[in-house]
Amino acid sequence: MLQTILVPLADQFSALNVFRYITFRTGGAVMTALLLSFLFGPVIIRLLKKRQTGGQPIREDGPESHLLTKKGTPTMGGVLILLASTSATVLWTDLSNPYVWAALSVTIGYGLIGFMDDYLKVSQRNSKGLSSKLKLVLQLAIAAVAAFWILSHLPDGLTTTLAIPFFKSVLLDLGWVFVLFAIIVMVGSSNAVNLTDGLDGLAIVPVMIAAGVFTLIAYLVGNSVFSSYLQLHYVPGAGELSVFCGALVGSGLGFLWFNAPPARIFMGDTGSLALGGALGAISVITKHELVLAIVGGLFVLETVSVIVQVVSFKLTGKRVFRMAPLHHHFEQKGWAESTIVIRFWIIASILALVGLATLKLR
Repeated sequence: MLQTILVPLADQFSALNVFRYITFRTGGAVMTALLLSFLFGPVIIRLLKKRQTGGQPIREDGPESHLLTKKGTPTMGGVLILLASTSATVLWTDLSNPYVWAALSVTIGYGLIGFMDDYLKVSQRNSKGLSSKLKLVLQLAIAAVAAFWILSHLPDGLTTTLAIPFFKSVLLDLGWVFVLFAIIVMVGSSNAVNLTDGLDGLAIVPVMIAAGVFTLIAYLVGNSVFSSYLQLHYVPGAGELSVFCGALVGSGLGFLWFNAPPARIFMGDTGSLALGGALGAISVITKHELVLAIVGGLFVLETVSVIVQVVSFKLTGKRVFRMAPLHHHFEQKGWAESTIVIRFWIIASILALVGLATLKLR
């Protein structure tokens, strides 16, 4: 929005030319989202505490320690993330860019699904919320609309193709099967982050790391010079997503201030579904879906642990892990919560470096 208003005035005030640059506006989005989080965080926490008697319902089949350490903590903190990131994006990005609206729509849409789920959990005082089938149907519907919107704006030659990391010119044309693939990426990413969000600060930092990586990827993919030099697939307009990613990083940092152990607030499904969906949409637009699986490998690992646990128990009656998702397995082994969280952050950082390596190793 600021770009649209201020750039036409650059002829009279040369200093306003900085609003033309994505890098400057990305920095502005980071700081705006961060400041909004700091400003509204205490207000939202007080409001949620007042509205949520007893805080987030704790699963009885989860770790026993959570019944003591997590009891009374309000949920729906994703509202703060959505407020800060959406406001910063609208303020600093080019609102005529269709990719920005695609990413925002998925983020807000999934956030609303999560909000309904969290609201039912809190109001009914149980951990069930929306039925899993209804939640999945809503996620699929939003992802399908977003996928068709994205494909209608991608350049010819990239519309239904899948880029393979480390291979500079390989593009697999999936035809209209790519629509299904894009939907799976967005829904899968959303639910993977949701499964990871089980300990204080565990999900938000890997999300910020992934968003930081995609800030760079979006900028390079959307720049004809850099994409040509690095032999990336050029997507005109994708660079504007750097601003959106910056807003996610800023709002994530602000949220972490209140979510750091011991957490004063949980993001809930409102935040985890929205953030996962955002990463999925960005990866589809930038043609880096498989790189997301590398950068977000921690989320993949958590999801696989749940799948393996369920399949093993149904087929053999035995559990592979003491508890799933994976972070609960280590809790049951006696690891301190802070130890698990920090080690998982380290894993996410290493995977981010591997993902960045795909930009050059081609």
